[in-house]
Amino acid sequence: MKEAPSVVWNRRAIQIISVIGVGLTIWLAYWVYKSGFFEGDALPFQHLLMRLGIYGPLLFIAIQVIQVIYPVIPGGITCVVGHVVFGPWYGFLFNFIGITIGSVINFHLARNFGKTFVQAFVNEQTYDKYITWLDKKNRFTKLLATAFILPGFPDDFLCMVAGLTEMSFKRFMVIFMVSKPVTLYVYTVAMAGGIRYIFLHLPF
Repeated sequence: MKEAPSVVWNRRAIQIISVIGVGLTIWLAYWVYKSGFFEGDALPFQHLLMRLGIYGPLLFIAIQVIQVIYPVIPGGITCVVGHVVFGPWYGFLFNFIGITIGSVINFHLARNFGKTFVQAFVNEQTYDKYITWLDKKNRFTKLLATAFILPGFPDDFLCMVAGLTEMSFKRFMVIFMVSKPVTLYVYTVAMAGGIRYIFLHLPF
């Protein structure tokens, strides 16, 4: 079935913005490295956010919400930034709040605007691959929980797919709250450790 022009146009716009976001992420990573972000106690970006007071965490949470809904910056990068800037506990808290809000918005956007809206956020192959799970109610619940627990799944997109099912919002939140927190913390700590090792031990 041929896709609607609006779906194709919106998907292309999202892809272009995502590429720009990846480019900006690479540039930011280089700037972070050159500024000595991972060296010693003086973290320039951390000091900048701290000077913003309460607006620093609010700004970071807003960035997390946006990247869940509209993937401009890879989510793993922003999680690591939160971990490094705010510390393991506050970083996790701000990461989790932002990701939770974004996931809830994704669920309700799909529920209110339907399949045409959801199609615009992934390529046709990914959409067709996961949309078939709509006919497998109990298995989709297991798939959603697995996506929240394990890496490699498009869990932000699957939040939208959940909004297309008959799953209640309460059930969606139970699955999210049970499956997401521990794995988010573990993966973020692991990624932060890996990035820190690369910047401190590998020559550039």
